[in-house]
Amino acid sequence: MVIVNDLKPGMTFENEGNILTVLNIDHNKTAMRQMIIKVKVRNVRTGVINEISFTGGDKVELAHLERRQMNYLYDDGTNLVFMDENSGDQVEVPKDRLDWEMKFLKFNESVNISMLENEVLGIILPDKVELQIVECEQAVKGDTATSASKNAVLETGLEIKVPLFIQNGETVIVSTADGKYSGRA
Repeated sequence: MVIVNDLKPGMTFENEGNILTVLNIDHNKTAMRQMIIKVKVRNVRTGVINEISFTGGDKVELAHLERRQMNYLYDDGTNLVFMDENSGDQVEVPKDRLDWEMKFLKFNESVNISMLENEVLGIILPDKVELQIVECEQAVKGDTATSASKNAVLETGLEIKVPLFIQNGETVIVSTADGKYSGRA
């Protein structure tokens, strides 16, 4: 158990049967009242972001998530299949729980899977990934009156905007936080 006053962004705890990750915390203390602590959290299972209010001194149970290194093997249509690099155990994760993450996954790529008591909660993406461009518009000389970018489709199917000098077949670095171009690889 931990007192909610001690929660920090990134910590994971259990509340009313939900596993929540702290995104932001705000302490509000007035002279005549108990401290109110507002915690902005993301539900690890559903991805829903909420704000929960606690009073100072309330306690919550920390959730100890396990992170396992696994390889992305294949997509069977409804699930993505991952294999533990050490034991060879295979884990299936429903595709609908990994909508955003699928845009950055390549086959046979090593990823971290977050688990709680053998329940797969999701995958942990690195901050940036390298992906190859498979389709890219041609740049038109002198076409800089508006933004100097063009559309590109990456090997995972993700569509992004890239600078005009980027060509088809190049590998680019993409931020997993917002899905935007970060540079050349």
